[in-house]
Amino acid sequence: MAPRETEVVAPVGGPLRGLLRVTAPVDLGTVDPRSTPGLPGETVTGERRKAWARAQVRLIGAELGRQQEMLYAEAKVADPDPGPVDGPGSLGGSTRSGGSGPARRVLLVLQAMDCGGKDGTIKRVAGAMDPLGLHIRSFGPPTPEELRHDFLWRIRRALPAAGYLGVFNRSHYEDVLVARVEALVPAATWRARYDEINAFERELTESGVTLIKVMLHISYAEQGERLLERLDDPRKYWKYNPADVAARARWDDYQAAYAEALGRCGTDAAPWFVVPADRKWYRDWAVAHLLRETFDTLDLKYPPAGFDPKRERERLRTGVVEARGTPEVNGR
Repeated sequence: MAPRETEVVAPVGGPLRGLLRVTAPVDLGTVDPRSTPGLPGETVTGERRKAWARAQVRLIGAELGRQQEMLYAEAKVADPDPGPVDGPGSLGGSTRSGGSGPARRVLLVLQAMDCGGKDGTIKRVAGAMDPLGLHIRSFGPPTPEELRHDFLWRIRRALPAAGYLGVFNRSHYEDVLVARVEALVPAATWRARYDEINAFERELTESGVTLIKVMLHISYAEQGERLLERLDDPRKYWKYNPADVAARARWDDYQAAYAEALGRCGTDAAPWFVVPADRKWYRDWAVAHLLRETFDTLDLKYPPAGFDPKRERERLRTGVVEARGTPEVNGR
């Protein structure tokens, strides 16, 4: 019996956190960018797999919105006045209600080759959730100020506040990818960064941050088609960067850099997932499921009331009666 269109359908073969997780050594050549691991067959999806997958993303987005709200409520109870979200990130501060550990937050890290679909994933997947609970940051070339600090300085400043889902469009991994391939720093410098990244991510997880690190894996041919699409449509010129062609010429070098970064920095606490991304609709479906499965591991619940609801109802009822019966209470 086919599932109702209002039901979220689980991946076939087990959770995507298992199907898409990478382990060292990493060989990206064995991952087909057009494959669809975990996707149900046509008896479930029907012939219009793209439409089915996008409908599923919307359903998963509604579930994620509820999980977001519980995550935010947990942090709000722990600290009713956490300060501005856009200030420098902090790993200290409040604990969860009841003193059971640091207030939690979730951070989705998206990495990909140019045209890999980071922006589209954020639009389709994060866009299905409540924007009030999101903290999205993009990382381009470091500014002069950022270059005066160590490579993790700008990342720390962009961390989501407790209770938020953060999304990084590119991340600290640029400093073992672009910096390596383009020889922006000596080899000894970028090689030392693997251990620094592992220590940083260990600090994050020990401080209540749940990491989801996703590489959107596209093929050389698909990247070429997407670059041409940008040149064929004047409305997409703004997306095109001539430097992308130079980076494309170093494709094999970038694939090797990604493979080593994924292998060196994939840990039990902060694993890497490789999502085949030539099919945009599958990419979005897979990332939505990875988020959903990760939230499920947090076992989130709405926090209990810190007051007596029955008494508050009585106070509210009494207050309304008094206001109606005594006009001067409202200054009339």
